[in-house]
Amino acid sequence: MAISEAARKNHDELFPGHVSTLAVTDPELIEYFDNFAFDEVLRDNPLDARTRLMVQLAALIAGPALREYRVMLGAALTVGVTPVEVKEIVYQAVPYTGMGRVFDFLHVTNEVLTEHGVTLPLPGQSTTTPETRAAKGLAVQKQVAGAANVDAMYANAPADEQHIQRLLSANCFGDHLTRTGLDLRTRELLTLSMLIALGGADPQVKGHVAGNLNVGNDRATLLAVITVLLPFVGYPRTLNALRALDEIAPA
Repeated sequence: MAISEAARKNHDELFPGHVSTLAVTDPELIEYFDNFAFDEVLRDNPLDARTRLMVQLAALIAGPALREYRVMLGAALTVGVTPVEVKEIVYQAVPYTGMGRVFDFLHVTNEVLTEHGVTLPLPGQSTTTPETRAAKGLAVQKQVAGAANVDAMYANAPADEQHIQRLLSANCFGDHLTRTGLDLRTRELLTLSMLIALGGADPQVKGHVAGNLNVGNDRATLLAVITVLLPFVGYPRTLNALRALDEIAPA
């Protein structure tokens, strides 16, 4: 099987002048994969290259797939994903995948940005203070999940678990989702991508399909995201994501 012209063109746009060592050691697999990832799944896909690379980076962090992330990070910078956007993807992964998983990705991100001549640290993107993070986070949480759903989460949580609800509002949403650098619609696509790639988070995937709809992302966009994640997360996680999509936003 030869690599298709479309796959070669799309690959070269992301990795100009690069020849994978796996193309030498594992040529059959690379032919299958390149035709699949850089041709088939991109046909008629409405996502622009920047958004596609951002959601793929988010999924690779959650995977976790550190070496592939490094490679795709270079591609993301090539198509115009900015250093601030890259850092925001990594930072946003912390509340969803944990710092234990993100730690190595943060260091690799810093290495790659430095190699590209980026001076660190980047300008700050935080919009909250210790005094405002809880209220601002709760407001964004209600925008994403719906006010009635958030109120129900607080009302239904046992007394000894109320602190988790407060932490969710103030930390996950207040510290992270209120930041500048990425708009809320993009952030929700990133969150969904991370949850899909994590596996075992089916209720959260369903919740963030709904959250994406609440902030303005439609079924076609979500299906496009799921499609471009497929080569990197596999069929089981993809099919689980499709089930959630079909339950929340049927065709």
